[in-house]
Amino acid sequence: MDLDLRKLRYFVAVADHLNFGRASEALHIGQPVLSRQIRALENELKAQLFERDNRETSLTPAGEALLGDARSLLQAADATCRRVRGVAAGGQQTFTVGFMPGLIVTDAVRELSRRHPELSAEVMRTDWFNQTDAIRDGRTDIGYVRLPADLHGLATEQLLSEPRVVVVPAGHQLAGKEVIVVAELADEHLLQDPDAVPEWRDIATELRSARPRPASPVLRSVEEKLEHVAAGHGIAVLPLSTATYYTRPDVAHIAVCDLAPNQVCLAWEAHRKDPLIREFAEIARSGLA
Repeated sequence: MDLDLRKLRYFVAVADHLNFGRASEALHIGQPVLSRQIRALENELKAQLFERDNRETSLTPAGEALLGDARSLLQAADATCRRVRGVAAGGQQTFTVGFMPGLIVTDAVRELSRRHPELSAEVMRTDWFNQTDAIRDGRTDIGYVRLPADLHGLATEQLLSEPRVVVVPAGHQLAGKEVIVVAELADEHLLQDPDAVPEWRDIATELRSARPRPASPVLRSVEEKLEHVAAGHGIAVLPLSTATYYTRPDVAHIAVCDLAPNQVCLAWEAHRKDPLIREFAEIARSGLA
């Protein structure tokens, strides 16, 4: 049985809205048409995807299982169309490498360009929120990904690990120390998801207090984190290369001897067999050696 991508798009829309009326408006189709398409998909899969009554719509376990794969399939289909249209319009194949802040990819990209002068090799800076989405939706062909990350549907190859450091305001009592232990940060406010730094989470004073944890803004970039650190709103934990790359006079970074290192891997869509992806991975590895 072949999955119909149109029906998958309809399914994802209903799953996102959990309301057939709102989903049909978003899709610009009639609600009866949408209901028929969902029933047809359920019949094809021989599985009920939604629980429906007069008050609410919810995903069944089968629907939950399909949702993650459906998103990946749709992103892969969109990425394929984008790549084909790009080649048809420009007559030149492009290969785009995603990279996280602090990671230098120039040498590897330059070497790929040297080997394939007909290729347009490009780079795209990513962040914690889009580093894998950019791979799935086709904006990048391969990415340097900092873990932890959602790697569903991606093939990966371990590349390197590096120490993590804590970034504090320049006038902080710890600034100037060469190395500390994480216990010295127990009374600090972390401007990140505590689960991103489990060593701090497990000893943090504010997380063991009966008082609610101070709210932290959603910080999408390194620059935003450093601005809040410099303003005295809290601390941040960053990979060493990132902290070094963004050196500025109003913050300081300190080695933390008992923080686990940050892992960096190469990632690409698992279903793609493009030889350029494998070649670039080999170039990236040999450059580290």
